[in-house]
Amino acid sequence: MVGGVEEPTGARFAVSRRERILDELRYAGSVRVADLARRFGVAELTIRRDIGYLADRGLLTRVHGGATLRSRLDTSVPLGVGGRRPTLFRVGMVVPSLTYYWPQIVIGARAAATDAGVQLILRGASYSVHDQRRQISSLLDMGDLHGLIVAPETLGADGAALLHWLDALPIPVVLAERSAPSHLALTRLEWVTTDHDFGGSLAAAHLSARGHVRVGFVTSAGSPTSPPLRRGWRRAIENDGLVPTIDRDLSLDELDAATRESVVADLLAECRRSRTTALLVHSDPQAVLVQQQARDLGWSMPDDLAIIAYDDEVAASAEPAITALRPPKQHIGRLAVEAVTARLAGGAARPVQRTHVLPSLHARDSTAVDLRR
Repeated sequence: MVGGVEEPTGARFAVSRRERILDELRYAGSVRVADLARRFGVAELTIRRDIGYLADRGLLTRVHGGATLRSRLDTSVPLGVGGRRPTLFRVGMVVPSLTYYWPQIVIGARAAATDAGVQLILRGASYSVHDQRRQISSLLDMGDLHGLIVAPETLGADGAALLHWLDALPIPVVLAERSAPSHLALTRLEWVTTDHDFGGSLAAAHLSARGHVRVGFVTSAGSPTSPPLRRGWRRAIENDGLVPTIDRDLSLDELDAATRESVVADLLAECRRSRTTALLVHSDPQAVLVQQQARDLGWSMPDDLAIIAYDDEVAASAEPAITALRPPKQHIGRLAVEAVTARLAGGAARPVQRTHVLPSLHARDSTAVDLRR
């Protein structure tokens, strides 16, 4: 740099770096200066300058310690006290858990709401239809609510009844990481969800490319992610000529230690008998439990068994680090807020929009062995 002006080579690096920052923002919805500096191998001051450059051109919004995507709403609204935009809408958000998976969705939603001048009112529920309806009703009873973001149960008669009730509400409702079965013929609900069906296909393709033929599948019992994940997995292994050996629904994290050890030992014995060389396991905690017990029993990982996890919450911390499919959780939260505000701004004339976002696969040591060699 000469006289504060970057040399041509430096300028090329800066352009590339800023494009990477925008790519990270599009994926995650928000970024931290410290994380970007470590990942890109540059000083934090360099990242701050990049963020300042992009902010000056209206491509992102600077926040303390990082940046968020710029709102797509009209930015001509004058700033209020403290440099913040006045609240345009009050939106309720009900999620079935405030731990594991959902905090990242909430983070993305809060970032988008702050940027768009939306007051987001969060309530945690459980996976009970009764509790979800009670929490949603409590928000509606508060009054002055313009829209809802919810993650309801969708299966069975109770799930169908809840979806019909949501579809008939007088305010816009956006489902987050949920979708309504098409046979219900609901016409008003919108949703933003990860394409878990594609995730199952992506996992099968990853294992097939490494020479695996006899493969198994383990899901979390009762999880709404399991059905679409299973659909994509079964279709892909059939098309790729793989042999399905195991298909189980488990709830390992709900079992006591002795029972869990017995269930995993039985699963591993079935892998031996069926000559299974790889498993797709939903979710991360189940994948970690299976892998660590296999290692305790003397299995060499991934030589004896390759594992892919689904969710990528804790998979990277396992030993060996577990290959995982990662739903774009923060981005789902951000898009849900954008969907409900777009509906509020566009009115009834705006077509109903239902969005599926692809998960990404992060290859790690748990699938490093290539059986084709």
